[in-house]
Amino acid sequence: MKVNMMHGAGGEVMGELLQTLTKFTHNNAGGIGLEALDDGAVIPLFGQNLVFTTDSHVVRPIFLPGGVIGWIAVCGTINDLAMMGARPIALSCGMIIEEGFEIDDLARIVASMDDALGEAGANLVTGDTKVMERGALDGIAINTAGIGIAETVVRDNGLVPGDVIIVSGTLGDHGLAIMAHREGFDLGEQIISDVAPLSGMMEGVLAAGTIHAMKDPTRGGFASAINEMAKKSGVQVRIAEEKIPVRKNVKSAAAMLGIDPLEVANEGKVVMGVPASDVDAILSALHSHKYGKDAAIVGTVTAGAHVIMETAIGGERFIEPPMGDPVPRVC
Repeated sequence: MKVNMMHGAGGEVMGELLQTLTKFTHNNAGGIGLEALDDGAVIPLFGQNLVFTTDSHVVRPIFLPGGVIGWIAVCGTINDLAMMGARPIALSCGMIIEEGFEIDDLARIVASMDDALGEAGANLVTGDTKVMERGALDGIAINTAGIGIAETVVRDNGLVPGDVIIVSGTLGDHGLAIMAHREGFDLGEQIISDVAPLSGMMEGVLAAGTIHAMKDPTRGGFASAINEMAKKSGVQVRIAEEKIPVRKNVKSAAAMLGIDPLEVANEGKVVMGVPASDVDAILSALHSHKYGKDAAIVGTVTAGAHVIMETAIGGERFIEPPMGDPVPRVC
């Protein structure tokens, strides 16, 4: 068996690869290990919760409607920290650059990273650069790692029966923006990536009420994220089809391409489970922020297993975890 593109697409196939990639026998020093496989690791340090995460970015194209690979790299790490309830503090950046890469493009990438850091109130504090010979790399690959502090740690496995499922905005924007651009569809600026740093929005949301579990629906999209949350929490999630926010133009492009918008990556959205008593306060906090203005209640949590879609015509079907994101190299 050899590694293929599906192994990096964030679905069930990637889960199989992770069984190999996380098979460390010395990974529990001081009670800190890989067993949670969450968006980041929580390290108790001097009475505080230090959250640490890392991510690598090979998005193609590196410039797309609504995004730049550098902006995506910083936002991805900021958001992984935010999903754990952490305020971002410092990031690192490692770049691997192909010989012949345009310096002006590199400057544009760095400027986008600077903008994202400024919006999130974080700093880039260390890094590394390597150059590979022409043809050995597709332009550029960026790794970012980040640390943050969480007063209250939030994980992706805390859903309980009675919780309400909220998404912070429209789904499928990022993956469809990339796919439409690759396919040469002339859609103007109708479909743009949703990539954004969510730490500021989440600071207000965390102050507004309790969040039992949350995750950003990146590779594999909403379908992958909600299945992982339900499975880890040992609960059933019921989703109302007509309540899922998807833009009309995203639905149209997805239909043209034969893609389920619930299975493609988002880079500026959150899926969260909250107690019913805190729903109004949390929705208000989301709606007051520019990145949460389209937030919506999409489902509920009950006892049981699986993720079930209550369809618009009155039926039911499973939302299965995808084998992988149908749009490769999306982040």
